[in-house]
Amino acid sequence: MPRPKSDFEQLHPCDFYTAEELLKTDQMYTVYEIARLLQGLDPDAELEAETEDILLDWAIPWVMNNADDLVIAEPEADDEPGYYGLKSDDR
Repeated sequence: MPRPKSDFEQLHPCDFYTAEELLKTDQMYTVYEIARLLQGLDPDAELEAETEDILLDWAIPWVMNNADDLVIAEPEADDEPGYYGLKSDDR
């Protein structure tokens, strides 16, 4: 249910990293790894499932918003996530 803005002590701008600021040009990342990076965590950080679900709420819109700057690679198996990386001239 929506809440009034006055319920919150502080409101922050909704600024996200650009794809170039977040990702290394020679690496491909799963959406789970991107979710961790958006929070300043190591891409391999261990998280509880509930925490990871919350972080995905940030990562999925970020991927969609930055889609023009990204390339996609197929997952290695049907039950695994795909990979995202920066577009580059060499590939």
